[in-house]
Amino acid sequence: MDERTDEMWAEQRTARTVPRADHSDRPADLRVIPLGGLGEIGKNMTLLESGEHIIVIDAGLMFPESDMHGVDVVIPDAEYLLEHREWLRAIFLTHGHEDHIGALPYIMEEGIRAPIYATGLTRGLLEGKLAEVGLLHEAELHTVTEDDVVEVGPFRVEFFHTCHSFPDSVGVSVVTPVGRVVFTSDYKFDPTPVDGKPTEEDKLRRWGDEGVLLLMADSTNIERPGTTPSERTVEEGLDRVFREAPGRVILATFASNIGRVQQIINVARRHNRRVGVIGRSMINNVKIAIKLGYLDIRQDELLSVKEMETLPARKVTIIATGSQGEPTSAMVRLSLGEHRQLTLREGDTAVLSAVPIPGNEELFNRTVDNLYRQGVRVVYHEIADAIHVSGHGGRDDYRRMLELVRPTYFVPVHGEYRHLVLHGELAREVGIPEDRIFVIEDGQILEFGRFSDGTEAIQARLGETVEAGHVLVDGLGVGDVGSVVLRDRRHLSTDGFLVCIVALDEMDGTLLYGPDILTRGFIYVRDNEEMIQRMQDVVLRQLKKRRRAPAQALERKIRAALTSFCAQELGRRPMILPVVIEV
Repeated sequence: MDERTDEMWAEQRTARTVPRADHSDRPADLRVIPLGGLGEIGKNMTLLESGEHIIVIDAGLMFPESDMHGVDVVIPDAEYLLEHREWLRAIFLTHGHEDHIGALPYIMEEGIRAPIYATGLTRGLLEGKLAEVGLLHEAELHTVTEDDVVEVGPFRVEFFHTCHSFPDSVGVSVVTPVGRVVFTSDYKFDPTPVDGKPTEEDKLRRWGDEGVLLLMADSTNIERPGTTPSERTVEEGLDRVFREAPGRVILATFASNIGRVQQIINVARRHNRRVGVIGRSMINNVKIAIKLGYLDIRQDELLSVKEMETLPARKVTIIATGSQGEPTSAMVRLSLGEHRQLTLREGDTAVLSAVPIPGNEELFNRTVDNLYRQGVRVVYHEIADAIHVSGHGGRDDYRRMLELVRPTYFVPVHGEYRHLVLHGELAREVGIPEDRIFVIEDGQILEFGRFSDGTEAIQARLGETVEAGHVLVDGLGVGDVGSVVLRDRRHLSTDGFLVCIVALDEMDGTLLYGPDILTRGFIYVRDNEEMIQRMQDVVLRQLKKRRRAPAQALERKIRAALTSFCAQELGRRPMILPVVIEV
């Protein structure tokens, strides 16, 4: 930190530092309510509330964890927002990545309505999502740039351009009744950005000079020392791949990483190759980006699927979805030989231009293995340099942000819990007092106001906690898959299930049918007929003991007896479903 900055920060702390506030009954002038993105990677969503006015910053999703069997995506629990929907004044989106806009269609389906502000490309991608679910005509969308100012309720919202792996990314600065709140979203300080637009340090420094009450800053890469390399290094790495590739080059990247798509197009042109795209989300996003002028290529320049197969291999480049090993993505289907229109062949080079998101390592590695099984050359981050760089800054970038903004209070966001803790430690290193740093998680409310008598200083305190868990999306169902259903799915995935069906005379309890034993994922029936017969004997003994018992009581006894038998004989605990029918 330079001497001038150090002095200014010291002056700011002297003027504004007060003891931690007690929990008095005075109402807060500002409440910061994180509903996602704190203690996890993804589903970023934060509410700012003042009086009966709420604005929302981002509404993203996250990919399911490995034990969330059958779940498609995870979105924030927006119950608090739904309960206070009449207070909602606006929604601000920082950029078009799924972890920042992907939950918005689901939340809107619950009845949330408010003006939505986003930069051009982010708005374009959102329009496509809303059109798919029939909500575009109900959305009030506004395009903003980093130079715009939006007045809404007691809030004055300003923007600053950030370098990220998405063009048109912005951070948000909100002037509230108690001071300025700066929300960085995802960023890095790239000295040579592809679009020539660096992160706006001048604005950040000016706001720091004026005084920033609260900084909420990205923590994703806090464990990485130094700074993140420039995005331009990726073109150099890709150039080496293209130079060495004897045939087609098939590259997987995030469908929303339009900057990376343009880099691939640039390199392909230098090697006299044409470009095609596959994967529904990639096709849609590229089409929107071309229409809005964010990609330097015409729609009619793109290869058709037939041309991808028939043109000379050294003339073909294919951009695909599937950089995270997503099960239904184009690259994964290619790796399994299950793509309906394309087949990998000898001489192809498959490039995964991404690093697996925490929790996605297994899917990513499985895709790499399957690509090798197809006999193609595979290039990924572990064996090749500069085919991907992060859109998030490193530890030194985060230090630089803190030194520019010099906030009175600091809340690390966008990271798993260890990331938040480490970012808090960095804030202490650069001079923020420990009692001004709040490491909080989803649902923990941070309040600001004048809580002590006889002082005009703004203080912070932790408020109550609101519900902010996971809402699971499975097919068309939103929120109907809860912990009990997931527990049952985990049980089925590890031990299988067993169904026992019997039919009894409702008058005297005489056995009319069964016991019939059906099982899946537990034992192979054809090779275990003697074991099935023993299970039937166990059930018959229970029926003889309690011939006139109610059906529900018999089902409980049958379940208990079969559970004990399976544990003793096989050491397994399948899900057991007894069905007693009275005729």
